[in-house]
Amino acid sequence: MQTTLARAVEFKGVGLHSGAPARMALRPAPAGHGIVFVRTDLPASQPIPALWNAVVPSQLCTLLKGADGATVSTIEHIMAALAGTGVHNARIELDGPEVPILDGSSAAFVSGILGAGLAEQAAPLRAIRVLKPVEVREGEAYARLVPADHLEMEFAIDFTDAAIGAQKKRLDLANGAFVRELMDSRTFCRRADVETMQSNGLALGGTYFNAVVFDGDRVLSPGGLRHVDEPVRHKMLDAVGDLALAGAPLLARYVGNRAGHGMTNRLLRALFADPDAWQWTDCTPDLQGRLPGAGVTAHAAPAQARAAVA
Repeated sequence: MQTTLARAVEFKGVGLHSGAPARMALRPAPAGHGIVFVRTDLPASQPIPALWNAVVPSQLCTLLKGADGATVSTIEHIMAALAGTGVHNARIELDGPEVPILDGSSAAFVSGILGAGLAEQAAPLRAIRVLKPVEVREGEAYARLVPADHLEMEFAIDFTDAAIGAQKKRLDLANGAFVRELMDSRTFCRRADVETMQSNGLALGGTYFNAVVFDGDRVLSPGGLRHVDEPVRHKMLDAVGDLALAGAPLLARYVGNRAGHGMTNRLLRALFADPDAWQWTDCTPDLQGRLPGAGVTAHAAPAQARAAVA
């Protein structure tokens, strides 16, 4: 069955790229509503659906644009949290153009969602089953979807910085694996890139506390890494959020090699452009029990993540 939040929950922080204060509220929504963003600072603007075909090109984040031109950016971490906890319907109210970055991961969002609780709705859930391989490439980078009984993921990265290097991870995302394995992995960057990003109006809200900053063989952020392979885990977190823009749970294995937000969106566009590549599937209780949010409980979120919940 479909689910929504049992009650509203709020978050406050700053936008990673804008540096502007940001407050966001997740509110319950009726069955069939999906995930929709609402810009409360633009009362005349239309709601913006969290769907693949609302994504517009953007640097270093996922950005949605509504029919009237209103935008919301850096949505990937909250989308990953919703998918990873099994929330299918929600109204997300945002008082500016960018989702708050909090600690650079999805942990606080997950903590807030699970603290609010989920409510089951009297409406069946459908999933999107991938029927044949679909792939997009750009140089050495590629992203691929292949048929599977539930969401699986394999991701590889390769950086010249010794503290990152080559990393690869494969994960079965059934039964709460997102919460256990990925939600607390933070966005990251190289120190050499920070000045360039900021001169281009990006990462203005970035700090050593909401991103992991690498410099050659050193980790500059206090406390070091949360996982030895935190960068590839964060890339997987991003991919979970970007794949959630399919609009329903995906039954597929996602394979990414040096892939980013834009490539994952192009992959979804390629999937839906081929009617023979996918089909709607009714979720039986057994199938729903293998989706990413199944069986997740509030104690799974770390206590330190609760500090960012308003």
